Amino acid sequence: MSDFAEPVIPPLRVGSFVFRSRLLVGTGKYPDHLTMQRALAASGCDVVTVAVRRANLDARGSGGSLLDHIGSQYQLLPNTAGCFTAEDALRTARLGRELGISDMVKLEVLADQQTLLPHPTQTLEATRILVQEGFTVLVYTSDDPVLAQELEHAGAAAVMPAGAPIGSGQGILNRNSMEIILERARVPIIIDAGVGTASDVTVAMELGAAGVLLNTGIAHAQDPVAMAHAMRHALAAGYWAARAGRIPRKRYATASSPVTGLIAPTTASREAQGIPGE
Repeated sequence: MSDFAEPVIPPLRVGSFVFRSRLLVGTGKYPDHLTMQRALAASGCDVVTVAVRRANLDARGSGGSLLDHIGSQYQLLPNTAGCFTAEDALRTARLGRELGISDMVKLEVLADQQTLLPHPTQTLEATRILVQEGFTVLVYTSDDPVLAQELEHAGAAAVMPAGAPIGSGQGILNRNSMEIILERARVPIIIDAGVGTASDVTVAMELGAAGVLLNTGIAHAQDPVAMAHAMRHALAAGYWAARAGRIPRKRYATASSPVTGLIAPTTASREAQGIPGE
C-alpha cells in the first residue's frame, strides 16, 4: 500500500461564492433529462448554468420546468443566453433574481445569430449596470485581452473568454491572446465555449485558467455520461500539470538513461553514432 494521498484541488472563489469543482456545466442540448442528470453527476460539477429565458420558470413544481430536473445539490448559475442587447440581458438577469434563482449571473450579450460572438460594447454596458445593482457577474466575452481587462475594471467577478465559437468544438484557437488575458487578470478567468473533447479542457487548465465552462462538448457527445467523466479528469490533469512545471521543449532528443559507464560499443555501433575510431 502506498502512503500517497490523492491531492485535492482547492475550491474556486468568485465574488462571495465558492465553487467546489472548477468545471461548470450547462444543462441544455441533452437528449433527455435522465441523460442530463447522469452527465452532471459524472462531471463532478457543483455549478450548473440555466438559461433563464428557456427554463419555463413559471412551471416550476409541475415537472414542466428544467429546474424540476436539476437536483438541489447543484448551485444554479442563471445565464442570459439568447439576449442580443444589453436591455434584454438586464431584464433577463433581473427576472432570474426576482424568481429566487440567484444574484449570480452569467452575462451573455450576443452580436448576431450566425457567429454567436459577444457584442463588446453591449456586454460592457450591461456588466457595469448589473454590478451597480449588486449582481455577481461572470461575463462571457471574446478572447480580446483589452476587452477582458475593461470588463474586469467594470466590476466583473469573473471573466469568461471564449476558446472558440459557441458549440464549435474547436478548442482554444488563440493561445497567445488567452495567455495575455490570464497574465493580466486579477479575477478568475474561466474559459467558456468551444470545448470539443477532454484534451481541450486540459489545455485550458494548463494555460492557467481558473476553470472551464462547457455544455455542447458533453451534451452532444455520442456518450454524454462517459464524456462528462472524461472532462472531470481532464480538468484535474490540466490543473496539476500547470503547477508541476513542464520540461522545456527542445529541438533534439535528450537521453533519459545515463550515458556514462556503458559497455564499450562495437565498431559498427561507433560508426552508426558517428564516434571516431580509436
